[in-house]
Amino acid sequence: MRYDGGDCFHHLSGEAKQQILAWQKQGLLMELCPEVVGGLNVPRLAAEIQGEMVKTQSGEDVTQAFERGAQQALDICKKYDISFALLKQGSPSCGNTLINDGTFTKTKIQGQGKTAALLIQHGIQVFNETELGSLKRKLI
Repeated sequence: MRYDGGDCFHHLSGEAKQQILAWQKQGLLMELCPEVVGGLNVPRLAAEIQGEMVKTQSGEDVTQAFERGAQQALDICKKYDISFALLKQGSPSCGNTLINDGTFTKTKIQGQGKTAALLIQHGIQVFNETELGSLKRKLI
């Protein structure tokens, strides 16, 4: 679920949605929103990374919530010996290759969200919804 209450995967093809649903049915996915476990509500204002901080469109500093959520995601990965993460591309938490540039203009730049960066730093391979084929090959 998106920060605004919308569907994170609304833009996926039917095949991609079916793959995710199959993994859910097989018990291969553990659903977790780092932002929510970090203390943020849904819906909420959009947030973007600005330097080392994460700020909402209104200027509120929500960095601590993002960092708490990232740490909790890492703790869960360690507890359950999770090697792979499927995260939402572009998110200030979950983007593994692209994030918004911090100007709230939907301009994408290369970068990693707080959770993706922490997981990668600790050896967890992070994939996004456009990399399902690569993740599938790892799971076989």
